[in-house]
Amino acid sequence: MKEQFNEQPEDTSIENKIPLPVDEYIEEVPDEKGQKVRHKGVYLLPNLFTTAALFAGFYSIVSAMYAPVVVAHEGIEVARDYFIYSAIAIFIAMILDGLDGRVARLTNTQSAFGAEYDSLSDMVAFGLAPALLAFQWSLAEAGKLGWMVAFIYVACAALRLARFNVQIGSVDKKYFIGLASPSAAAVVASSVWAFNKLEVSGESVVYLMMLLVAAAGVLMVSNIKYYSFKTLDIKSRVPFIAILVIVLLFAIIGTAPAYALLFIFFSYTVSGPIQFLLHLKKRNKHKNELDNNV
Repeated sequence: MKEQFNEQPEDTSIENKIPLPVDEYIEEVPDEKGQKVRHKGVYLLPNLFTTAALFAGFYSIVSAMYAPVVVAHEGIEVARDYFIYSAIAIFIAMILDGLDGRVARLTNTQSAFGAEYDSLSDMVAFGLAPALLAFQWSLAEAGKLGWMVAFIYVACAALRLARFNVQIGSVDKKYFIGLASPSAAAVVASSVWAFNKLEVSGESVVYLMMLLVAAAGVLMVSNIKYYSFKTLDIKSRVPFIAILVIVLLFAIIGTAPAYALLFIFFSYTVSGPIQFLLHLKKRNKHKNELDNNV
């Protein structure tokens, strides 16, 4: 008596014949009815900008690491260029980081994968890159204290990004809670850029850089509110003079980018603590008036 077997049809698809070294990414997202729908793959366009921002951050790190090697072989004048390249790469990463989210919203290609990828890219470009740039240019002169300050900045950047991710949708979009990591990175990068344009050595301003880097790190994890510009209406009509102001601003930045960017981002950074102190003073004054009335 012959045994009978239920033979399954052979799957001749290429996917089953050739095992892929990387599993396909599958994401579950809710549809209009609230039911979960499985989507395979990732969106190309917004993640392309995120990858470019990640590359800019990586280039900044490599350039900052290579600068001390250049000092030994070609002198400090050439090495300054590499520190400047490192700082400029951070600003390029800022532009690309600002584009990826906007492109995703305009093309309706937001995804959980894109959000996580963007955070990891931000950690490299605005956490590791500025800390290493400041360390290689100046903080290394302070020894252990210098690298501890650099680590404080990196840790605060990681904490800032983690807190931002869990607070999405639960905080007022008009404000950032704490200094945003791109702005903190811009303060550090523009400082190094400006000092190198002035041919100031990192050793001569090591304590100033320690204070600046540590303060930028602490402000990232603080509860001080910063205006986010997310509610700014760019579609509405504005007075004609506003265009002239923008043209003038671009002219100033184009003429002296290092100093202009340092002034802009340093002003934005100190605006948070100033507003916080003014609000605290106003609240205490109001409290004292209530106590006197009672």
